[in-house]
Order: sequence, then structure tokens, then C-alpha cells
Amino acid sequence: MDNKIALNTGACQEEHAAALAGQVLRQVEQLLAEKGIFPTPVQQQMLASHLRAMAWRSVSGEPLPEVDASLFNEIPQPAMQLAKTVVDIFGNLPREEVWLLSVHFAVAKENGVS
Repeated sequence: MDNKIALNTGACQEEHAAALAGQVLRQVEQLLAEKGIFPTPVQQQMLASHLRAMAWRSVSGEPLPEVDASLFNEIPQPAMQLAKTVVDIFGNLPREEVWLLSVHFAVAKENGVS
């Protein structure tokens, strides 16, 4: 196998994933603002990191490890629905991504709630 071709393919995937992550992050920021959800700077950083990983999995086909659905039983439905909307933007990620992403939205929604 020609390593230059493999490296170019990897580099192209990385570029595509980075562009996709940026596009989705802008959409997520708009969705959150519309819902009145304002993540803290740390939460924004964690969300952006997660979205970059999701974009990479979307482009590369890399699978998630097995995820136990019961861990997410207490996540509010609005957070799950918002996460589903975001996962649907990618178009090719498994439902487990919804569960994982929903945690970011549930936690951010609690900002300022006493």
C-alpha cells in the first residue's frame, strides 16, 4: 500500500471532519440560543470536543464502544430531542450518540436554575 495515498486519505478525512464539526457547532449554538440554553465556557469547550469526535466518527465510520442505555433514563426528554435533532444533522450516526450528546444539553439547561 502506498503510504502517501493513505496519509492523503486520512488528511482529507480530518479536514472534512473538522469542517463538518464547525458547521454543526454553529447550528448547535443557534439551536441552544433558540431554546434559551446557555452553556458555560467549560461546557462549550466540552460540547465542541464531543461534536468534533462525532464528526470524526461520521466521516471515518469509527464505531462507538457499547453504551448502556439505562444510564440515560433520567435525561429529560427535551434534552434527548435536541440531541436527536443534532445527531440527525450528521445523518449516519447511531442512536447511542443521542444518549451521549443529551447529557451536554441537560447539564447546560440547569445553568442558573436553583
